[in-house]
Order: sequence, then C-alpha cells, then structure tokens
Amino acid sequence: MNPISIVGAGPGALDLMTIRAQQRLKTADVLVWTDSLIPEQITNLVKEDCEKIKTSSLTLEEIIQILIKKHHEGKKVVRLHDGDPCLYGAISEQICKLNDEGVEVEVIPGVSAYQATVATLGFELTIPDLTQTIILTRANGRTRKPKEESLEKLASIKASLCLYLSARHVEEVQSILIKYYPANTPVAIAYRVTWPDEWLKMVPLSEMAKESKEKKLIRTTLYIISPTLKLENNRSKLYNPTHS
Repeated sequence: MNPISIVGAGPGALDLMTIRAQQRLKTADVLVWTDSLIPEQITNLVKEDCEKIKTSSLTLEEIIQILIKKHHEGKKVVRLHDGDPCLYGAISEQICKLNDEGVEVEVIPGVSAYQATVATLGFELTIPDLTQTIILTRANGRTRKPKEESLEKLASIKASLCLYLSARHVEEVQSILIKYYPANTPVAIAYRVTWPDEWLKMVPLSEMAKESKEKKLIRTTLYIISPTLKLENNRSKLYNPTHS
C-alpha cells in the first residue's frame, strides 16, 4: 500500500515546487490541503477525478481520520502543506498518530518562504565578517516558545533572523530587536511571497512595525532581519586566489 505523502507546496509559485512534489500531486486520488495557505493553481495539478478535501475548518483528529480512511481504501493520499512542511508545519503530531495506526508516511520538502524572499530580493544571508548564521524562529503567540529560545537571546547573536508567524506581535518584536540590532538594520517584509498578490518591501528596523500596521499585515507574513541585506564587497575565502 502506498504511504501517505506529506508534500511541501513551496512558497506559492507553481514553478518553485519540486519535481517530486508535482509528481505526487499529479497521481493523487485524494488531496487533503490547507486551503487558506496554498494557491489554487497548485491544487489544480491533480487529476480531474481527484477528491479534494479542505482542512481550514477541520480539527487534527478529523484530518487524521480522513487520512486513515482514504489510505485504507487503497487511495493515493497527499496531505499538502504550504512552504516546507518541516518548518512550522505541525507534521510531527500527524505522523505520530498515523504511525500509531500502522500507516506509513513520506515527507517531501518544499522551498521555504525565507529562501524565496531572499532569492527574490537578490541577497545572501551568510556573508563573511557580517554573519555566517541563519536563525529561523517566531514570536511568542498561542504556541509558546521554550524560555531558552527567547527572542532576546536569539537577537543578541545578531545573525540573520527569519521570523515566521509574528505579524500580530510586530510592535513587541521591534521593541526587542532594536535593543540588539542597529535601528537602520535592513528588514525584508514579505507577504505571500511569489503569489500573484505578493507584497515585498525593505525597510529599516525602526519602521518595521509602522509598515506592517499600515499594510494591515496579520498573517502569511515573514520578516527577515539581517545586516547582509545591503550589498557590500565582503569577499569569502571561496574562489579567492590566496586560498588553497
């Protein structure tokens, strides 16, 4: 019996999906998908007779029961997530419950929003003498963070910081970050990056909250705070004629 495929749809653009992800969609008998977070053009990759089940109004338990039922019917089931399902995808709880029922699961990665955002802007997040570290995290919300991972601690490293699921808390976030990063540190604000209605803007850290409020951003928004988001000639050792 085929495993259930947990598939990363990528950030939104159809041509940023992996070949494997597209293959799973094209052969799926059942598509269980996060309808509020994935563009329709991606879900249209499935066969005409593919059964589509939206999950925005369902609980985890209801989703699991659907996945198990369709799997036991011998159907090829795809559970489609936005971005990379291994990042804030809540897939561990799904995999555990499916494994408890003896259901095999495969996970297919997707391009994450932070990767799509930086690529769209044409920047790099790891530049010599500025930072060689990327931190992916979120503000405290309904899902609490471990105390050891407080935003204060992470900001103090002054690395490239990618903040998911944080637009509702942007004022608090800015007040914390500005204690550690200079006020003019570039911040990329990315709303639904690579979607048709993409909105992407670079602002200084001191204007991060103001821009977000004016744009009324509350979800599907990513913030990247990094000293690398300005072009400087910081040459790496790679390809350097003095390096052997």
